[in-house]
Amino acid sequence: MSTKQIADHFLEAQRVLSQFIENQSNFDTIKGAGDAMIRSIKAGGKIISCGNGGSMSDAMHFAEEMTGRYRENRRPLPAIAISDPSHISCISNDYGYEFIFSRFVESLGHSSDVLLAISTSGNSQNVLNAIEKAREKGMFIIGLTGKDGGKMKDLVDIELRAPMSLWADRVQEIHIKIIHCLIDHVESAFDEK
Repeated sequence: MSTKQIADHFLEAQRVLSQFIENQSNFDTIKGAGDAMIRSIKAGGKIISCGNGGSMSDAMHFAEEMTGRYRENRRPLPAIAISDPSHISCISNDYGYEFIFSRFVESLGHSSDVLLAISTSGNSQNVLNAIEKAREKGMFIIGLTGKDGGKMKDLVDIELRAPMSLWADRVQEIHIKIIHCLIDHVESAFDEK
């Protein structure tokens, strides 16, 4: 790989980020999603997050920042990522990989909870199944998507979509920025200062 190709990675990332920033409604949508999370926590609910591969890492990152801290000291906030290997291997073995998230939501989700569903394509079947179970439970659903939003765009209460890109890594870069903004917004509502 040449230094030009390396530089192209950064230039493409800058282009996608600039495209996201140019759409001012994205910031209102992030605020709306964060407000839904705050309402859930204040009502005794929790945030359940899920995704595959890099999106699972993002779901885990979200949950650990909520139960730990992001920037400020405050009480731990209730969030859990569906990422337990024993749960995933059990459900995928007994029922199929497409049910690893929905079985968890079915068992632990409540109407006061929020589902943070992450899929760069918006078409991951196991995430779609989790959304269906969350809807049955009366949960509020926030979807982080990419490309054209996939099937998820019509199934979630709030969609946060990364600008069109050929590669999932560009979508994930926008997703992690959105996740950090969501955490910061939620954390500010529970700041101990």
